[in-house]
Order: sequence, then C-alpha cells, then structure tokens
Amino acid sequence: MALNVEKYDVGVENQLGLIRSATESNADEAIEALKAGKVIAVPTDTLYGFACDAWIYDIKGRKHTSPLAICVGDVSDIEHFAVTDHLPHGLLDSLLPGPVTIVLGRGESSILEKSLNPGLDSIGVRVPDSDFIRIIAHGSGSALALTSANLSGQPSSVSIKDFENLWEHCAYVYEGGVLPAGRAGSTVVDLTKPGKYRILRPGSAKEETVAILENYSLLEEVLSG
Repeated sequence: MALNVEKYDVGVENQLGLIRSATESNADEAIEALKAGKVIAVPTDTLYGFACDAWIYDIKGRKHTSPLAICVGDVSDIEHFAVTDHLPHGLLDSLLPGPVTIVLGRGESSILEKSLNPGLDSIGVRVPDSDFIRIIAHGSGSALALTSANLSGQPSSVSIKDFENLWEHCAYVYEGGVLPAGRAGSTVVDLTKPGKYRILRPGSAKEETVAILENYSLLEEVLSG
C-alpha cells in the first residue's frame, strides 16, 4: 500500500513532545505509533535507525532498489520471516542478539509483505542487542522495517542530533545517548547458501562474526570473476 510521509510539526513549542527517552516506560507509545503506520527513530546497538513499515523509503530519499532490513524481537522469530532450516543448530543464537545483519532467503512460507523489497528473494534480519527496540518489535506483533537514520549517502547517526534535519518525519525520536559502536553499522553476512557465508559489509563486528561462522564449519564463499 502506497503511503505518503507525513511531516510532523517540530517547532520549538513541541520539540520536547517529540523526543522521548528510549526506556521501557515509553514502549507502549512507540508501539501504538508503529501500529498507526507512523515512523519513529530509535537507538540500536550500532546506530540510530528509522523503524516503521516499508514506506520509510520516502524519508531517506532512498531508491526502491535499495533493500531494507527487518528487525525482530527474538532469534526464534526469524523462522517466520526467512528460511533457517539449512543453518547449523545454534548458529543464529551465537550470532544474535548483536551487531550483525543476517541475510537469508525469504522462502514461500515467509509472512513478510510482498511489498517489502519487491523482487528480492532474500531479506536482511536484525536482532539488536538493545532492549528498547526488541520490546517494541515484540509489541508490534510483526517485524519492523529498519534502516539507518540518515539521508542516503550521508554519514550514519550515532546521536539524535546527527539526523536533526529528519526529525520532522518522525512521530517520536527516542533518545538513547551517543552510541559507542561508531559509524560502521552492523556486519552484514549472507547465509543464504548451505555451508557458506559471504561478508557483504564488514561493519563493526566482522572479526567476531567470522570467528563464529568458522567455528560452525561454514566456509567463505568465493565469487568467481
């Protein structure tokens, strides 16, 4: 369903109403905003991100060919959205929660809307090591579309001030302080092929991720040509 981004009035009078602390006491409000189809900005374990439905593309000026990842509350939720039965037992629990995006096949049984990343048969999945976003992912009753809180091509955001020019597109901005992971974002790893892995983005946890993958006897996929 095509939706237009609503600009919220964030003048001096109501900026204090826009910004909330990223604490459990504010989770219900965030969940209601998501269920109403609104955009919220949240801290993760790496960067600040926008969370909502697939129409988040319109905020970032992002091409519709650039895929979005999803965020779920628990590792056990991943199987509802992506194919996991080819992975070694325990691998996902060793990688997640954490600063890693796992790329998996969507498969025929995925409950994801077809409108999210149309034409792609894979999906990036995150379970951040961050209580607030996991609580709201649980409460939303589905996966959250998640992308970094910045315009495409601009530096990633480690504080809410970094994307102040985009606050007007958010129902709420949840403050979690300055995030310590730097601007590298999550490590993105393709696990669509049995027994293989491919690092798509080194991110902030490449060494630890590769060590875990190889401990489960996965081999790095080498692309020919």
